[in-house]
Amino acid sequence: MSTPQTTQPQIARQNAETSLRKVFAQFSTPLCEIEDRISASVIEFEPELRDLVAYIVGSQGKRLRPALALLAAKATGDILPAHQDLAVIIELIHLATLVHDDIMDGATVRRGRPTINTQWGNAISVLLGDALFAHALMLSTNFDDREVTRHIAQAANQVCTGEIIQTRRRFDLNLGLSEYFRIIEMKTATLFEAATRLAAHLNSKSGPPIEALGSYGSKLGTAYQIYDDCLDLVGDENSALKSLGTDFAKGKLTLPLLIALKEAPSDLRKNIGDLILKANPDDSAEVRDLISTTGALSAAALAGIRFVSEAIETLAVLPDSAEKSHLLTVAESIQLLLSGFAPENLASGGQVAKAA
Repeated sequence: MSTPQTTQPQIARQNAETSLRKVFAQFSTPLCEIEDRISASVIEFEPELRDLVAYIVGSQGKRLRPALALLAAKATGDILPAHQDLAVIIELIHLATLVHDDIMDGATVRRGRPTINTQWGNAISVLLGDALFAHALMLSTNFDDREVTRHIAQAANQVCTGEIIQTRRRFDLNLGLSEYFRIIEMKTATLFEAATRLAAHLNSKSGPPIEALGSYGSKLGTAYQIYDDCLDLVGDENSALKSLGTDFAKGKLTLPLLIALKEAPSDLRKNIGDLILKANPDDSAEVRDLISTTGALSAAALAGIRFVSEAIETLAVLPDSAEKSHLLTVAESIQLLLSGFAPENLASGGQVAKAA
Protein backbone atom coordinates (compact mmCIF):
# COMPACT_ATOMS: atom_id res chain seq x y z
CA MET A 1 0.00 0.00 0.00
CA SER A 2 1.51 3.32 -1.06
CA THR A 3 2.02 6.19 1.37
CA PRO A 4 0.07 9.36 0.50
CA GLN A 5 2.38 12.01 -0.93
CA THR A 6 3.00 15.02 1.30
CA THR A 7 1.92 18.17 -0.51
CA GLN A 8 3.73 21.50 -0.61
CA PRO A 9 1.10 23.21 1.60
CA GLN A 10 1.46 20.42 4.17
CA ILE A 11 5.25 20.78 4.19
CA ALA A 12 4.94 24.56 4.55
CA ARG A 13 2.46 24.09 7.41
CA GLN A 14 4.78 21.69 9.24
CA ASN A 15 7.74 24.05 8.87
CA ALA A 16 5.70 27.05 9.98
CA GLU A 17 4.36 25.24 13.04
CA THR A 18 7.89 24.18 13.98
CA SER A 19 9.01 27.81 13.76
CA LEU A 20 6.07 29.00 15.87
CA ARG A 21 6.69 26.36 18.52
CA LYS A 22 10.27 27.60 18.91
CA VAL A 23 9.03 31.15 19.49
CA PHE A 24 6.27 30.11 21.87
CA ALA A 25 8.75 27.96 23.81
CA GLN A 26 10.48 31.20 24.81
CA PHE A 27 7.21 32.25 26.46
CA SER A 28 6.12 28.89 27.80
CA THR A 29 5.49 30.10 31.35
CA PRO A 30 3.20 33.06 30.56
CA LEU A 31 1.48 31.07 27.79
CA CYS A 32 0.82 28.20 30.22
CA GLU A 33 -0.61 30.73 32.65
CA ILE A 34 -2.94 31.99 29.93
CA GLU A 35 -3.98 28.42 29.15
CA ASP A 36 -4.69 27.83 32.83
CA ARG A 37 -6.72 31.03 33.00
CA ILE A 38 -8.77 30.03 29.95
CA SER A 39 -9.43 26.58 31.44
CA ALA A 40 -10.30 28.09 34.82
CA SER A 41 -12.87 30.37 33.20
CA VAL A 42 -15.18 27.35 32.93
CA ILE A 43 -16.09 27.65 36.61
CA GLU A 44 -17.28 31.22 36.03
CA PHE A 45 -20.27 29.93 34.04
CA GLU A 46 -23.42 28.39 35.46
CA PRO A 47 -23.09 24.65 36.26
CA GLU A 48 -25.39 23.69 33.38
CA LEU A 49 -23.04 25.33 30.87
CA ARG A 50 -19.70 24.15 32.17
CA ASP A 51 -19.43 20.96 30.11
CA LEU A 52 -20.09 22.98 26.94
CA VAL A 53 -17.60 25.69 27.82
CA ALA A 54 -15.01 23.10 28.88
CA TYR A 55 -15.39 21.40 25.52
CA ILE A 56 -14.77 24.53 23.48
CA VAL A 57 -11.93 25.99 25.59
CA GLY A 58 -10.25 22.59 25.80
CA SER A 59 -9.77 22.32 22.05
CA GLN A 60 -6.12 23.42 22.36
CA GLY A 61 -5.78 25.61 19.29
CA LYS A 62 -2.69 27.58 18.36
CA ARG A 63 -3.62 30.43 20.75
CA LEU A 64 -2.02 32.74 18.21
CA ARG A 65 -3.86 35.88 19.33
CA PRO A 66 -2.97 35.53 23.03
CA ALA A 67 0.64 34.80 22.05
CA LEU A 68 0.76 37.98 19.94
CA ALA A 69 -0.58 40.00 22.89
CA LEU A 70 2.21 38.67 25.11
CA LEU A 71 4.88 39.22 22.44
CA ALA A 72 3.72 42.80 21.87
CA ALA A 73 3.75 43.35 25.63
CA LYS A 74 7.36 42.19 25.94
CA ALA A 75 8.36 44.24 22.89
CA THR A 76 7.12 47.43 24.60
CA GLY A 77 7.91 46.73 28.24
CA ASP A 78 6.85 43.78 30.35
CA ILE A 79 3.97 41.34 30.68
CA LEU A 80 1.60 42.73 33.30
CA PRO A 81 -1.47 41.05 34.84
CA ALA A 82 -3.56 43.27 32.56
CA HIS A 83 -1.88 41.68 29.53
CA GLN A 84 -2.93 38.25 30.75
CA ASP A 85 -6.49 39.53 31.13
CA LEU A 86 -6.34 40.92 27.59
CA ALA A 87 -5.05 37.63 26.17
CA VAL A 88 -7.83 35.62 27.82
CA ILE A 89 -10.54 38.03 26.65
CA ILE A 90 -9.29 38.10 23.06
CA GLU A 91 -9.19 34.30 22.93
CA LEU A 92 -12.70 33.94 24.38
CA ILE A 93 -14.06 36.30 21.72
CA HIS A 94 -12.21 34.29 19.08
CA LEU A 95 -13.66 31.02 20.40
CA ALA A 96 -17.14 32.53 20.29
CA THR A 97 -16.65 33.41 16.62
CA LEU A 98 -15.53 29.85 15.86
CA VAL A 99 -18.68 28.42 17.44
CA HIS A 100 -20.85 30.69 15.31
CA ASP A 101 -18.75 30.11 12.16
CA ASP A 102 -19.14 26.34 12.45
CA ILE A 103 -22.91 26.67 12.71
CA MET A 104 -23.17 28.90 9.66
CA ASP A 105 -20.76 26.77 7.62
CA GLY A 106 -22.21 23.43 8.68
CA ALA A 107 -18.72 22.34 9.77
CA THR A 108 -18.46 19.01 11.54
CA VAL A 109 -14.81 19.00 12.64
CA ARG A 110 -12.76 21.67 14.41
CA ARG A 111 -9.25 21.08 15.76
CA GLY A 112 -9.61 17.37 15.22
CA ARG A 113 -12.83 16.99 17.22
CA PRO A 114 -16.55 17.16 16.45
CA THR A 115 -17.77 20.75 16.46
CA ILE A 116 -20.09 22.04 19.17
CA ASN A 117 -22.99 22.10 16.71
CA THR A 118 -22.34 18.48 15.77
CA GLN A 119 -22.32 17.46 19.42
CA TRP A 120 -25.16 19.56 20.83
CA GLY A 121 -27.03 21.03 17.86
CA ASN A 122 -27.34 24.51 16.41
CA ALA A 123 -29.69 26.00 19.01
CA ILE A 124 -27.40 25.28 21.96
CA SER A 125 -24.35 26.31 19.92
CA VAL A 126 -25.75 29.74 19.03
CA LEU A 127 -26.45 30.45 22.67
CA LEU A 128 -23.05 29.15 23.75
CA GLY A 129 -21.33 31.51 21.32
CA ASP A 130 -23.43 34.36 22.70
CA ALA A 131 -22.49 33.38 26.27
CA LEU A 132 -18.78 33.38 25.42
CA PHE A 133 -19.08 36.81 23.79
CA ALA A 134 -20.96 38.19 26.79
CA HIS A 135 -18.50 36.71 29.29
CA ALA A 136 -15.52 38.18 27.44
CA LEU A 137 -17.12 41.64 27.36
CA MET A 138 -17.99 41.35 31.05
CA LEU A 139 -14.34 40.57 31.85
CA SER A 140 -13.25 43.60 29.83
CA THR A 141 -15.10 45.90 32.23
CA ASN A 142 -12.48 45.07 34.89
CA PHE A 143 -9.86 47.23 33.17
CA ASP A 144 -9.31 50.55 34.92
CA ASP A 145 -8.62 52.14 31.54
CA ARG A 146 -11.97 52.68 29.82
CA GLU A 147 -10.22 53.00 26.45
CA VAL A 148 -9.24 49.33 26.64
CA THR A 149 -12.80 48.29 27.41
CA ARG A 150 -14.16 50.43 24.56
CA HIS A 151 -11.63 49.05 22.08
CA ILE A 152 -12.47 45.45 22.99
CA ALA A 153 -16.20 46.11 22.66
CA GLN A 154 -15.61 47.82 19.32
CA ALA A 155 -13.51 44.87 18.14
CA ALA A 156 -16.29 42.42 19.07
CA ASN A 157 -18.76 44.58 17.18
CA GLN A 158 -16.50 44.72 14.11
CA VAL A 159 -16.07 40.92 14.08
CA CYS A 160 -19.83 40.36 14.15
CA THR A 161 -20.47 43.07 11.57
CA GLY A 162 -17.90 41.60 9.20
CA GLU A 163 -19.50 38.18 9.49
CA ILE A 164 -22.96 39.61 8.81
CA ILE A 165 -21.76 41.50 5.73
CA GLN A 166 -20.01 38.40 4.39
CA THR A 167 -23.13 36.31 4.99
CA ARG A 168 -25.30 38.82 3.14
CA ARG A 169 -22.88 38.84 0.20
CA ARG A 170 -22.75 35.07 -0.26
CA PHE A 171 -23.22 33.98 -3.88
CA ASP A 172 -22.69 37.60 -4.97
CA LEU A 173 -20.45 37.27 -8.02
CA ASN A 174 -20.17 41.05 -8.16
CA LEU A 175 -18.36 41.30 -4.83
CA GLY A 176 -15.32 43.52 -5.37
CA LEU A 177 -11.83 42.97 -4.03
CA SER A 178 -11.98 46.16 -1.95
CA GLU A 179 -15.22 44.92 -0.38
CA TYR A 180 -13.66 41.52 0.30
CA PHE A 181 -10.67 43.09 2.07
CA ARG A 182 -12.98 45.29 4.15
CA ILE A 183 -14.87 42.19 5.27
CA ILE A 184 -11.82 40.19 6.31
CA GLU A 185 -10.22 43.18 8.02
CA MET A 186 -13.35 43.42 10.15
CA LYS A 187 -14.00 39.76 10.86
CA THR A 188 -10.43 38.50 11.29
CA ALA A 189 -7.81 41.25 11.37
CA THR A 190 -9.67 43.20 14.07
CA LEU A 191 -8.83 40.75 16.86
CA PHE A 192 -5.18 40.52 15.82
CA GLU A 193 -5.01 44.31 15.83
CA ALA A 194 -6.68 44.55 19.25
CA ALA A 195 -4.23 42.02 20.73
CA THR A 196 -1.10 43.87 19.60
CA ARG A 197 -2.31 47.48 19.87
CA LEU A 198 -3.81 47.12 23.33
CA ALA A 199 -0.77 45.23 24.59
CA ALA A 200 1.37 48.28 23.76
CA HIS A 201 -1.29 50.62 25.16
CA LEU A 202 -1.30 48.77 28.50
CA ASN A 203 2.44 49.43 28.74
CA SER A 204 1.65 53.16 28.46
CA LYS A 205 3.07 53.33 24.97
CA SER A 206 1.73 55.86 22.49
CA GLY A 207 2.62 57.29 19.12
CA PRO A 208 4.80 55.26 16.72
CA PRO A 209 5.14 52.05 18.81
CA ILE A 210 1.42 51.60 19.39
CA GLU A 211 0.53 52.51 15.79
CA ALA A 212 3.21 50.16 14.47
CA LEU A 213 2.04 47.22 16.55
CA GLY A 214 -1.60 47.90 15.73
CA SER A 215 -0.79 47.93 12.01
CA TYR A 216 1.37 44.83 12.40
CA GLY A 217 -1.51 42.93 13.98
CA SER A 218 -4.04 44.09 11.40
CA LYS A 219 -1.89 43.18 8.40
CA LEU A 220 -0.92 39.86 9.92
CA GLY A 221 -4.57 39.04 10.58
CA THR A 222 -5.49 39.90 6.99
CA ALA A 223 -2.72 37.63 5.69
CA TYR A 224 -3.82 34.82 7.99
CA GLN A 225 -7.38 35.00 6.66
CA ILE A 226 -6.08 34.81 3.09
CA TYR A 227 -4.14 31.70 4.09
CA ASP A 228 -7.35 30.24 5.53
CA ASP A 229 -9.13 31.04 2.25
CA CYS A 230 -6.53 29.09 0.29
CA LEU A 231 -6.53 26.23 2.79
CA ASP A 232 -10.31 25.87 2.63
CA LEU A 233 -10.19 25.56 -1.14
CA VAL A 234 -7.35 23.08 -1.64
CA GLY A 235 -6.21 21.94 1.82
CA ASP A 236 -6.24 18.49 3.37
CA GLU A 237 -8.69 17.95 6.24
CA ASN A 238 -6.51 15.34 7.93
CA SER A 239 -3.63 17.78 8.38
CA ALA A 240 -5.81 20.88 8.88
CA LEU A 241 -7.85 19.07 11.59
CA LYS A 242 -11.03 20.89 10.56
CA SER A 243 -13.78 20.78 7.96
CA LEU A 244 -12.69 22.28 4.64
CA GLY A 245 -14.55 23.21 1.48
CA THR A 246 -17.26 24.97 3.49
CA ASP A 247 -16.58 28.40 1.95
CA PHE A 248 -17.37 27.18 -1.56
CA ALA A 249 -20.30 25.08 -0.38
CA LYS A 250 -21.85 28.07 1.37
CA GLY A 251 -21.21 30.57 -1.42
CA LYS A 252 -18.48 32.59 0.31
CA LEU A 253 -16.49 34.56 -2.26
CA THR A 254 -12.95 34.10 -0.97
CA LEU A 255 -9.87 35.69 -2.51
CA PRO A 256 -8.84 32.84 -4.87
CA LEU A 257 -12.39 32.68 -6.24
CA LEU A 258 -12.62 36.46 -6.64
CA ILE A 259 -9.30 36.65 -8.48
CA ALA A 260 -10.37 33.83 -10.80
CA LEU A 261 -13.68 35.56 -11.51
CA LYS A 262 -11.83 38.78 -12.31
CA GLU A 263 -8.81 37.52 -14.23
CA ALA A 264 -9.72 34.21 -15.91
CA PRO A 265 -10.75 34.02 -19.58
CA SER A 266 -14.48 34.60 -20.06
CA ASP A 267 -15.36 30.93 -20.59
CA LEU A 268 -13.60 29.89 -17.39
CA ARG A 269 -15.18 32.77 -15.48
CA LYS A 270 -18.61 31.57 -16.52
CA ASN A 271 -17.86 27.98 -15.52
CA ILE A 272 -16.54 29.03 -12.12
CA GLY A 273 -19.47 31.39 -11.55
CA ASP A 274 -22.00 28.71 -12.45
CA LEU A 275 -20.37 26.23 -10.06
CA ILE A 276 -20.35 28.79 -7.22
CA LEU A 277 -24.05 29.50 -7.71
CA LYS A 278 -24.86 25.76 -7.78
CA ALA A 279 -22.99 25.31 -4.47
CA ASN A 280 -22.81 21.56 -4.89
CA PRO A 281 -20.08 20.11 -2.63
CA ASP A 282 -19.55 17.39 -5.23
CA ASP A 283 -18.25 20.08 -7.59
CA SER A 284 -15.45 21.19 -5.24
CA ALA A 285 -12.78 19.13 -7.04
CA GLU A 286 -13.77 20.69 -10.38
CA VAL A 287 -13.59 24.17 -8.87
CA ARG A 288 -10.12 23.42 -7.50
CA ASP A 289 -8.98 22.29 -10.94
CA LEU A 290 -10.38 25.40 -12.62
CA ILE A 291 -8.81 27.69 -10.03
CA SER A 292 -5.47 25.96 -10.55
CA THR A 293 -5.57 26.63 -14.28
CA THR A 294 -6.10 30.38 -13.70
CA GLY A 295 -3.20 30.86 -11.27
CA ALA A 296 -5.65 32.50 -8.86
CA LEU A 297 -4.53 30.42 -5.89
CA SER A 298 -0.94 31.56 -6.28
CA ALA A 299 -2.09 35.14 -6.79
CA ALA A 300 -4.12 35.03 -3.58
CA ALA A 301 -1.19 33.56 -1.66
CA LEU A 302 1.11 36.25 -3.00
CA ALA A 303 -1.35 38.94 -1.89
CA GLY A 304 -1.17 37.47 1.61
CA ILE A 305 2.63 37.39 1.44
CA ARG A 306 2.64 41.09 0.56
CA PHE A 307 0.52 41.85 3.62
CA VAL A 308 3.03 39.97 5.77
CA SER A 309 5.88 41.96 4.22
CA GLU A 310 4.04 45.17 5.10
CA ALA A 311 3.51 43.90 8.65
CA ILE A 312 7.24 43.26 8.97
CA GLU A 313 8.03 46.77 7.71
CA THR A 314 5.86 48.37 10.40
CA LEU A 315 8.14 46.95 13.11
CA ALA A 316 11.07 49.08 11.91
CA VAL A 317 10.17 51.76 14.45
CA LEU A 318 10.72 49.37 17.37
CA PRO A 319 14.21 49.03 18.85
CA ASP A 320 15.98 45.76 18.14
CA SER A 321 15.29 43.15 20.80
CA ALA A 322 14.66 39.45 21.22
CA GLU A 323 10.94 40.20 21.44
CA LYS A 324 10.98 42.12 18.15
CA SER A 325 12.81 39.19 16.60
CA HIS A 326 10.05 36.87 17.84
CA LEU A 327 7.38 39.10 16.26
CA LEU A 328 9.29 38.94 12.99
CA THR A 329 9.48 35.15 13.23
CA VAL A 330 5.72 34.88 13.74
CA ALA A 331 5.19 36.98 10.61
CA GLU A 332 7.67 34.89 8.64
CA SER A 333 5.86 31.73 9.77
CA ILE A 334 2.59 33.00 8.30
CA GLN A 335 4.47 33.97 5.15
CA LEU A 336 5.75 30.40 5.02
CA LEU A 337 2.21 29.04 5.33
CA LEU A 338 1.15 31.13 2.36
CA SER A 339 4.19 30.13 0.32
CA GLY A 340 2.88 26.57 0.29
CA PHE A 341 0.23 27.73 -2.19
CA ALA A 342 2.64 29.69 -4.38
CA PRO A 343 6.07 28.07 -3.99
CA GLU A 344 7.27 28.67 -7.55
CA ASN A 345 6.22 32.32 -7.52
CA LEU A 346 7.71 33.04 -4.12
CA ALA A 347 11.03 31.64 -5.26
CA SER A 348 11.09 33.71 -8.43
CA GLY A 349 9.50 36.84 -6.98
CA GLY A 350 7.01 36.82 -9.84
CA GLN A 351 3.31 37.64 -9.76
CA VAL A 352 0.55 35.46 -11.11
CA ALA A 353 -2.17 38.05 -11.38
CA LYS A 354 -2.57 41.78 -10.87
CA ALA A 355 -5.99 41.50 -9.29
CA ALA A 356 -4.83 41.13 -5.69
